[in-house]
Amino acid sequence: MQKKNQLTSPEIANLWAHYIRETLSICVNKYMLHTIQDPETHSLFQLALQYSLNHIETLKVLFKKEKFPIPKGFTEEEDVNLEAPPLFTDALCLQSLYMMSTHGHNEMSLSFTTSIRQDIVDFYYQCNLDAMEIYKKSKDLLIAKQLYQQPPTYITPDKVEMIERYHYVTDVFGKQRPMNTIESGHTYFNLHKTLIAKAMILGFSQVSKNKNVSVLLQKSLQVKNKHIDTFSSLLTKDNLHLPKSCETEVTDSSISPFSERLMLLQTGFFFGVAVTYYNAALIASMRADISAHCEKAALNSLLIYSRIGKDMIDNQWMEQPPQADDRKRLDY
Repeated sequence: MQKKNQLTSPEIANLWAHYIRETLSICVNKYMLHTIQDPETHSLFQLALQYSLNHIETLKVLFKKEKFPIPKGFTEEEDVNLEAPPLFTDALCLQSLYMMSTHGHNEMSLSFTTSIRQDIVDFYYQCNLDAMEIYKKSKDLLIAKQLYQQPPTYITPDKVEMIERYHYVTDVFGKQRPMNTIESGHTYFNLHKTLIAKAMILGFSQVSKNKNVSVLLQKSLQVKNKHIDTFSSLLTKDNLHLPKSCETEVTDSSISPFSERLMLLQTGFFFGVAVTYYNAALIASMRADISAHCEKAALNSLLIYSRIGKDMIDNQWMEQPPQADDRKRLDY
């Protein structure tokens, strides 16, 4: 008989992955709190840290209740140097919190919709509220500080029109139709996230002391640059403005605030979520060339993600996710 209220496989996977992500966020946010000078940004990071600490305490209670081993995750003792000088400016710290809250909300929403047990559902309901609050407050603060970069605007149409020709989709060569609002929206959104992620990876590459990690980070930067060139070109051809690059928001520090393991996993996370967002843009885009660019970008991101995973395993830095019972080995 199955144990009543036993955790389902999605619930176990979500809780396990959430613990890993949350401990990483705690390490990063604690370091940034030691470097941020702006009082409003500092206050927002304190709130984000408190939410993460609350989530961790709830996760530990759930793991103990289920007699499930608490994952190792990331720790202040092994993975962060709080005495390291600033690697990122306050502006980039705020941009990164805005970006990560976007990803966090998406992850929490998925966990909420795939959970069944009431205590897990209630937990992820609250996590969603927390993530949305950090997202809203970070966006509001970016706007107040004139750091928020607004996507392109379009003239409101005066009538409804139907697509009349297949060329709307298939016209790749010669004069192409302008991007529609869906395509430009996805392009701008992905480009903006890529610029923030690139700046973070640039900082990591600047302080990394591990040869293999440094090589992977440099390769990651090359891929990000390729994606920036591709999607910037799409917007430029339609005379649409581009989001501002963030490289100048990385300081000249050469002292690493983070472990090589943390920097590599965070970089892998950037590429992992990029696959998801590029595929969403691919599905939504109706111009064949834009879809092709999204497909190629997703594939490039997946390849880097795989290489990072291999290096994590080679260094024994990757925790093994919970496994299903190997019934072939069970004795009957």
